[in-house]
Amino acid sequence: MDHFNIDLMGMRVFISIIGLVGNVFLIVSIIHTRLTAVKSFELFLLGLATANVEEIIIVNVYDIMILRTSYTSTNTWLCRWLKFLTAWGEISSILFTVLISIFRYQKLRDAKKRVSLPIYMDSIRVAWMVSGVCVMVSITLGIPIFVINLQDSSVNLTVNHTGCPPDFFPCSKEHCPVLNRAYKYLFLMLCNMLPLIIVTVTSCLIVMVLLSQRSTVTPVTSVCSHFGRKNKRPRLQRSTLAVMAAMALFQVDWTLYLIFQLSFNPTEYPFWADVEFFISTSYTSISPYVYGIGNNLFSVNNFMKKC
Repeated sequence: MDHFNIDLMGMRVFISIIGLVGNVFLIVSIIHTRLTAVKSFELFLLGLATANVEEIIIVNVYDIMILRTSYTSTNTWLCRWLKFLTAWGEISSILFTVLISIFRYQKLRDAKKRVSLPIYMDSIRVAWMVSGVCVMVSITLGIPIFVINLQDSSVNLTVNHTGCPPDFFPCSKEHCPVLNRAYKYLFLMLCNMLPLIIVTVTSCLIVMVLLSQRSTVTPVTSVCSHFGRKNKRPRLQRSTLAVMAAMALFQVDWTLYLIFQLSFNPTEYPFWADVEFFISTSYTSISPYVYGIGNNLFSVNNFMKKC
């Protein structure tokens, strides 16, 4: 069992390093190559990558200080703050993913009619505003952590001497305070289920738009116009495919998370903290590479051209 725990810890460290490197490199790439003219899409990617970095760091700090050490002097407020910061990063990452999916669909919708006309979120001011709304919503939905009950005296929890449970919502079958239960299902509905539905719907709509564009025959009279835009269109399609791939990963991860939360009791599952970590962190660690490669942000030439 000790050897298995060491292997799990090694996998967690490896995934965390991969995630940190990918997200930090995405942030540096956007700032370095587009510092003078950051567009809405890049701003959303910056918000997503920043939230991912914060979540990965706090999750590992929480895991090392609270769950895997005998640091008994940890008080309840430190536990609550670590949980709040984890929720803040997690919700922000989810909301920025929703923004990216909606933004990409709006850019593709009725493309032939709009040609290159801007959409509402193309405005950098609007992009900053909706990004700020995402951050504020994340903070608001994390505040109840400071008032819910973190203790469960009726169950032998898989926690250390700190009394800080690995389950994000201390709510067992035998003992689940009303506030804890209400917050758990409100969180799952607003922060997981609703974003999952939005991302799934926008994914289907993007696929429909791409299929309709592919089936459209280019008129002979528009050959010159199409030739003039030949360098821009493949770039948009590559970026869209990257968004689709990241959204597919998002759907798989958070669907699994919902299944585990609604089907299993974390207080009776000794490796729940590891399962939750691998489900949530797989998206935050892999998505920056998908976005970076798909949007040509991880290109060496693109990164070095302003050096």
